[in-house]
Amino acid sequence: MSELNIALALIGGTVLITGLVSRPLNRSILSLPLLAFLLGVLAGPVLGWLHPASWGHEMKILEEVARVSLGVSLMGIALRLPPRFVFDRVRALTAILVLGMPLMWIISSGLALGFLDVALMTALMLGASVCPTDPVVSSSIVTGGVANENLPGRFRHTLSAEAALNDGLALPLVMLPILLIKSSDTALQEWLVHVLGWQVLGGVAIGSMLGYLAGKALRAAEARDLIDQPSFLVTTLALTLLALGGAKLLGTDSILAVFVTGIAFDQQVGGKDRSEESEIQEAVNMFLTLPVFMLVGLMIPWSDWLSLGWAGLGLALAILVLRRLPVILLLRPAVRPWRDLPVAFLAGWFGPIGVAAVFYSMLVYRETGNETVWVGASLLMAASLVVHGMTAAPIAKYFGRRYGKR
Repeated sequence: MSELNIALALIGGTVLITGLVSRPLNRSILSLPLLAFLLGVLAGPVLGWLHPASWGHEMKILEEVARVSLGVSLMGIALRLPPRFVFDRVRALTAILVLGMPLMWIISSGLALGFLDVALMTALMLGASVCPTDPVVSSSIVTGGVANENLPGRFRHTLSAEAALNDGLALPLVMLPILLIKSSDTALQEWLVHVLGWQVLGGVAIGSMLGYLAGKALRAAEARDLIDQPSFLVTTLALTLLALGGAKLLGTDSILAVFVTGIAFDQQVGGKDRSEESEIQEAVNMFLTLPVFMLVGLMIPWSDWLSLGWAGLGLALAILVLRRLPVILLLRPAVRPWRDLPVAFLAGWFGPIGVAAVFYSMLVYRETGNETVWVGASLLMAASLVVHGMTAAPIAKYFGRRYGKR
């Protein structure tokens, strides 16, 4: 009971204090996720106040907390984007996802294979886990005063949409090596039919239907004066949980389903309604995502990191530099919002690794029992938190001074 109260006090105090000084924090080199992560390290490995291993199955707890956090973040992105943005930028997003994601996967897996003493399938699972762009960490470069004042909207919106989509679409990349480990004879058939055919496409179908029906129901309730303001403001949070739970119960990709639900719902609302829904979703997002980074800080495998030695440091540096930037520069002609070279460099650098890597490394552990992927993914996430978190505001300000918002 004492650990529960310590955890509640830490979470509440962190959210309260960071919320009160969020504006200067967003303009500094200290991002909110980085501060939450460091607080987790302090409360766990350093001071020994909290011990997640005593709470139950800590890996399962982290997986589910990460899933809920991702769902809330992706719904927030869906409401924050311009209403038709995903449809208007379908060509650019297709190039990033269909061509860019597999290339990032191959590069990350190759670097893991080169730096670490691991098998090919482990390298492929690690590469797939760190492939997605994190929507929480990247929020420091796409939202807030610094981003709005210095960075072009086409860069911020495209990065947000990419982060939301590739969080869900990373599932097929993660599942392919898992299926090859479990049963190489039927892996391809199961991957095509079950993973792509049902989990991905089924998640899109369920999300589209759920978001559309929820939007229509909201409009009907408003027209008949059946809904009051407090109920209206929690609609999207309830919709997030419904999509997460319902899609998971049906065996589909619940992360992708939430974002599609948000996009479909967003087509039915607008103006003042849309602004209010977005604001409450962003507030809930902040309240739920910071504890995830605290939990990761509590659970980081220090001894396993140290056992990697210089190879772990080399992998982290190589992944940060080579995983994304060369791919975005290569695809620049096909991604119109990032076609300008300065914007392409910006988009190539800010592809942080975060909660999605934690979620997928936990999925790998649950399906295969492989802890090496968690060790590597947590190390790369920590490196990304530090490097991307500390460079977001300075680079955004430099971009604004050098190029303006053109």
